[in-house]
Parts: sequence; C-alpha cells; structure tokens
Amino acid sequence: MAYTRKDVSTLTKTERRRFVKALLEIKRRGEYDEFVRTHIEYYVSDGEDALRTAHMAPSFLPWHRRFLLELERALRRVDSSVTVPYWDWTKDRSATAAPWTADLLGGTGRRSDQRVTTGPFAHAAGDWTLTENVTDTEFLTRDLGRARDPIQLPTARDLEWALKDPVYDSAPYDSTVGKGFRNKLEGWGSGRGSTSWRNHNRVHRWVGGAMLGGASVNDPVFWLVHAFVDLQWSRWQRRHGHPRYQPAEPPGRGSAQYRRIVARHQKLPPWDVTPDELEDHGRIYRYA
Repeated sequence: MAYTRKDVSTLTKTERRRFVKALLEIKRRGEYDEFVRTHIEYYVSDGEDALRTAHMAPSFLPWHRRFLLELERALRRVDSSVTVPYWDWTKDRSATAAPWTADLLGGTGRRSDQRVTTGPFAHAAGDWTLTENVTDTEFLTRDLGRARDPIQLPTARDLEWALKDPVYDSAPYDSTVGKGFRNKLEGWGSGRGSTSWRNHNRVHRWVGGAMLGGASVNDPVFWLVHAFVDLQWSRWQRRHGHPRYQPAEPPGRGSAQYRRIVARHQKLPPWDVTPDELEDHGRIYRYA
C-alpha cells in the first residue's frame, strides 16, 4: 500500500518528533554519512568530461527520486511511520516558519560563522557532527536568506514558469539548455549572480551554509527540498499527460554528450534501475 508524504507545515508534534528521531538514529548508525558521500561522488558538472547523473543532466529528477527513496527506506527501518515531508518554499517563506523551528530542523546560523545553534541538529546537542567534506568545521551551517547579500526564495510564479513547459528536456541536455522542464526546475540560468539561480538552485543558495555544493546532504533540509522538487515532477506529468523522460536514446559517438548522460532505458548509477522505471511512484508513495 502506498504511503503519504506530507507538507512539513502540516506535521503533528508526534510526526515531527518521530521524523527527527529517525534521522538522528541513522546518523548515529553511520548510515546518513553514506548518503552524503554518494551525493558528493555523483555531483558531476557538465564542465567535467564524465558521466553526469545527479545534476546538470536529464536524470536530475529520477536520480534524486531514487536517492530520496533510499533515505526514506533507511528512516522507515527505524520507524515505519516516518516518511520524508516536503517544504513548499512558495508558501512557507519565512526563516522562522516550518521547517526552521526548534522541534524540526532548527533555525539559521549565527552571524559570525553561520553555525546553527538551535534545534536537534545543532552541534552542541551532540548528535549531528559533520564528517564528510569538512575542512575546519564539524558543525552544521546555514545563512537563511543570505543576511549580507539578501535573496528571495522562488515564488509560485517561478515554479509555474517551469511547470508550463511541455518538454521534459532538450539538447544539449546540460546546464545551458533554455528549453525544457528539467533545467527550468533544476535552475541553471544564464547570466551571473543571483539572477542566474532559479527554483531548486535558488533554494540551495537561500539556505546557504552546508547547502552549497556537493555535500549539501549534510543539512537535513536537503531531503525536504528534493521532496518538493519530486512533487513538481509529478504535477508536471499530470498536467501534460505523462510525457516521457528525454532523451529516449543515448547520444551517438559524434555528440558532445556521448556517454555523458543517461537515456530513458539505460541504468542510472549507482543503482540497477533506469529513468523509465522511476517515472511512476504511485505504487510506492503519494503526496498529500
């Protein structure tokens, strides 16, 4: 039977407590840091001459769908009632609203060093020491809204700009493509600075701190952001009659994307699954 992912702002006190407790438990077991390492390994840019699966590629959406499922399975082994909630950043836009409350993810970092000092993931609580991609800090950092150079979260209008595009993705299938739902949602734009960050990318920038770069999984809000991204893929499919993942066939030898992106029926590393097999989640979970 399919389970339900809820808007984080609608969780009961008990649901909040159980979600946090499950996260802390898989961190204690060492499982959580494996997720951080996986994301770092597969965060490959289109400037690199390598296969891209997690970002800057058509497989951005199915890759993160499977990644979320892996995390959710780990949480549900601890507590079968837990699912990953989503954060609707078009609605809950304040740095003090859910999920930034003391009983969920805690708040922003202090101004001096961006260190998170509130909530269960604050380093002082003793349960959330960063071990992956760490240089001089072991504590979680955030800079919600970027205090020194403020930016705003994406709006419903920004999401609509992506959702109304009927094309899933298009050549050259990277961060430069201007047509297609995938990149409009992932958020790689032209220009420089904050105007070039759209939707998903802009949310990472708004959160700041640990959410910048390949080790962004160090901040648990990563999962809530990507659950909302996943929900948008579902909404886009329903709106446009369930159009298929593109490309259907792998680029040929003469293409700059040869062996650099995953086609519809190719395996999606690091899992033995194809984008085609991840297009429908209805038998596993649904969204409230």
